[in-house]
Amino acid sequence: MAASPALGPGRTRARGRTRARVAAAGCAVAVCAALAAPATAEDDAAGRKPTVVLIHGAFADGSSWNGVIQRLERRGYPVIAPANPLRGLTTDSAYIASVLHSVKGPIVLVGHSYGGAVISVAAAGNSRVKSLVYVSAQALDKGESGQSLAARYPSELATAIKAVPYRAGGGVRGTDLYLKRDKLHRVFAADLPAGTAKLLAATQRPASTAAFSEKAKVAAWRQIPSWFLVARQDKTINPRQERFEAKRAHAHTVEINSSHVAMIAHPQAVTDLIVKAATAKGSARPSPAASPSDSRARAESRPADTAAAWVTAGAAALLLGGGALLIGRRRRRRPR
Repeated sequence: MAASPALGPGRTRARGRTRARVAAAGCAVAVCAALAAPATAEDDAAGRKPTVVLIHGAFADGSSWNGVIQRLERRGYPVIAPANPLRGLTTDSAYIASVLHSVKGPIVLVGHSYGGAVISVAAAGNSRVKSLVYVSAQALDKGESGQSLAARYPSELATAIKAVPYRAGGGVRGTDLYLKRDKLHRVFAADLPAGTAKLLAATQRPASTAAFSEKAKVAAWRQIPSWFLVARQDKTINPRQERFEAKRAHAHTVEINSSHVAMIAHPQAVTDLIVKAATAKGSARPSPAASPSDSRARAESRPADTAAAWVTAGAAALLLGGGALLIGRRRRRRPR
């Protein structure tokens, strides 16, 4: 394109340098904005959300997650809630591990109650499990059992259990544990309507004694970032036990006023925690000194905010440095 005769060659060159400085500034500002903008980890590289796998505990089944499933699916998450066999920690975790191997892509693994013990073992060695979420759950360490932790943190569960012998094929015998129908409402689901508690009592699935007596051989929460919901009114698992488990796992923790069945009584709170686990960036854990609280979500955002501030400052420095370089060049080229 020819230079305008009215401006002259010198003015044309100056105008070109000005345009270059403006373009450089614009690019730097664009880089700054792009890098400082918060990113989401909700989708993987292929644009897929992680699959949420929900594991129920003793005395329950997959339908206990219905309210959570509906909310997650409305947000576009694929969800499965397989049946936990409730026959023993070793066999149950092996079965759930096989279910996980059938799922494509990243996984957010969620466990309620005894289901927490199962996911802690089942997730071990599975690199596609990006997050563990414990909902008023057991989070056993290697060598621990449900019984051993309950002995340290007693609850009212011991007063509500009924033992029933069973026989299976091949001469197999054992003992199943049920919740007494007249105790289930108070101990298990105090914040649910009495009619709902009666349905839970009638449809409960028993757990074999091996589910609580077998010791965990691994603890996946030692390698996988964890989130924990503590139910303050839990009478099945002592809330002090839940806090202890969450603290030692360095879990992102929230507490709510709920009975043991938080996923039924407060499905939105449980869903919100699962989504936080699903959208978390990286694998960094909170400081062990951090105290669990409902405000943990705000604390979690600080590292990202700090990183954004560093990036913004760096981009601004790049902008200023580039501008200074262009100005310097202009001064060097200015005729004396």
